[in-house]
Amino acid sequence: MEDERKHNTSSSSLPSLRKQLASPTLGASMELDIPVVDLSVSDEELLVRQVTKASVEWGIFQVVNHGIPTELLRQLQVVGKQFYDLPEAEKEAVAKDEGIEGYKKNYLEGGKSWDEHLLHRLSPPSIINYKYWPKNPPQYREVNEEYTRHVKKLTEKILGLLSEGLGLPSVALTQSLGGEKAEYLIRVNYYPPSPKAIGGSAAHTDLGAITLLIPNEVPGLQVFKNEQWFDVEYINSAMVVFIGDQLMRISNGRFKNVLHRAKSDKERLRISWPVFVSPRHDLLVGPLPELTGDENPPKFETLVYQDYLHQTMQNWALDKLYNKESTLLKTH
Repeated sequence: MEDERKHNTSSSSLPSLRKQLASPTLGASMELDIPVVDLSVSDEELLVRQVTKASVEWGIFQVVNHGIPTELLRQLQVVGKQFYDLPEAEKEAVAKDEGIEGYKKNYLEGGKSWDEHLLHRLSPPSIINYKYWPKNPPQYREVNEEYTRHVKKLTEKILGLLSEGLGLPSVALTQSLGGEKAEYLIRVNYYPPSPKAIGGSAAHTDLGAITLLIPNEVPGLQVFKNEQWFDVEYINSAMVVFIGDQLMRISNGRFKNVLHRAKSDKERLRISWPVFVSPRHDLLVGPLPELTGDENPPKFETLVYQDYLHQTMQNWALDKLYNKESTLLKTH
């Protein structure tokens, strides 16, 4: 870990592994019982142990009975699907320009599309640009604003449990991300059926702090553990929670930033809705002082989050694995 203390700015502590997994064979995988946490349990100490254990050993878990109404999740998926059913010209009305937000279609060689995505900021209000929010379907904004209120509440609950698992006050991790100024972004990923299942995303960890994802019923998400790939089981109405780079760094390596990838299905449409939660861009992020000491020195450099993003993108560009756009928010 000595090199990490001096030089770590990448999203994974294993750059060589990232090279090996950049274009993996998508067919080789197994099912694995990724932890599932029932948030309706009244025993908070039990919940703290469960989410902490999952974050230490896995870096990913699913939560059920999380408090987000099932009908709201259904509406979120309906308006997302309705957007992609629009004529191309209407989708292009919210197309990307120079930034990361907006709609984009990715292409394979020969011009054949293999995935589409829509990305825009959700919170705080000061960073929202409604230019990139679809006006059609008409319910899109209302549904996504209501979903934002719920997903923020759920995120703060999970961060509170993880804070207590580190022996810190329940607000510690939320505050370390900037409190109400923490940034929430949603990306709606659309993977049409692919006969060769060639669509999807390369192996990566998430650059932010934590990601909360709702998929449709079509499987395709995989995680890397014990030197092999495992399928993430679909659970109706469950939320998939990923630990990202910044929680790994803030926890001084105690929490695992999970390596994962996505693939398309040969016959069915796959859509997913990850919400990425990140620190304010001007915030210093590094191991919390309460978690370091003579016997446990900092394993990661403390950096302004914007500088972390910049340096990581430079490293990835040198590896020729990711371009500037795909680096900031990978697909799921």
